Amino acid sequence: MRIREYTEDDRDAVFRLRRVAFNSTELPERLLREGTHGLLAEIDGQAAGVLGIGAFAQFYGGAAVPMGGIGGVAVDGSFRGRGVANALLDAALHVMREHGQPISALYPTVPALYRGRGWEKAGVFEWVELPMDRLLSVPRPAEPVASRPATESDLAALHDCYLEVARTIDGMADRRPPRIDVEKVLEMDLMTVLPGPDGLRGYLTAKREPGGDMGRLKVFDLIAVDVDAQLTLLRSLSSWAGTLEAIDVRITDPATVNFLGSTPMRHSVWSSTWMQRVVDLPAAVAARGWPRLADTSVDLEIVDAHAPWHAGLHRLVVEDGAVRVEPGGTGAVRVHARALGPWFSGAQNTHALRRAGLLEGDPADAVVLDQLTGTSGVPRLADFF
Repeated sequence: MRIREYTEDDRDAVFRLRRVAFNSTELPERLLREGTHGLLAEIDGQAAGVLGIGAFAQFYGGAAVPMGGIGGVAVDGSFRGRGVANALLDAALHVMREHGQPISALYPTVPALYRGRGWEKAGVFEWVELPMDRLLSVPRPAEPVASRPATESDLAALHDCYLEVARTIDGMADRRPPRIDVEKVLEMDLMTVLPGPDGLRGYLTAKREPGGDMGRLKVFDLIAVDVDAQLTLLRSLSSWAGTLEAIDVRITDPATVNFLGSTPMRHSVWSSTWMQRVVDLPAAVAARGWPRLADTSVDLEIVDAHAPWHAGLHRLVVEDGAVRVEPGGTGAVRVHARALGPWFSGAQNTHALRRAGLLEGDPADAVVLDQLTGTSGVPRLADFF
């Protein structure tokens, strides 16, 4: 088996693999685009499998950590059962490390495949259905905020507004170009912005889509930096009363639904989980933001057969407000590769990881790991790839 980075000449072969796997129907004009690269597996000169890697970054502790987003993994049916997908994932780990992406995320269709290579569930991607009667009951803002339609000149301020909120929610993508084109928002049917004295206080983007008798309104972003802006945007959706019975909202800021949205005790949520893998532990720790703790340390043994560059004995050191990983130590806490992703994201504490058989050692020795990531809330993404 030969694995190499694909080129534009491989467009037809890659499209064929993905058409069969994902029922794709539209041949892309170009296979290669900025912010994306991919791998092709060949057996006897034939395209056997493909994997794509997007250049993203996720916020953790307020810092944007470069992330390789795995997607479009497909294997020709004639070559399945021969380890093609596993070989592609092993090669992707090397490629992501070379590209300075110390963490990776993906949306799994076959979780067992990715678990076998060190990815594990670490966060959610969610939509919620808000009944119209609940939107009508949203409280009025203390000081309503004036709104207007967005224009192309608002794009930079709109992205800044998103970043102001997203950097406070662990797991959120920073929507950096070129992988994410901020101008795509201009394709939305509804774009409302709330101007403020220094940029935007909030914005809303939505599309009208088929579904049911009257169709659906799907709100992709409802982002606001203060409560009055949040309430103004939520109440603006109530203007669809009489036309729609409910509105679908992608959860970007959980405060919108949990504290302000007046959702009933039972409501519909469409949820997808994403998996994370730490590709290079020292680099990932160096890139992440951390809470300020008293100086301390914990000795780790990392068990990772597929990323040998960070396997073995390490010491995680908290010193002078900074956190680093250095070689050495006693290996008092044994951490398996699959544990690193949900620990790094804050999705699971060491007690859960221990019960899953992914972490071993005295709980007292592991307490610093929970102190570093244990209060971040549910990690979430609001972008699908």
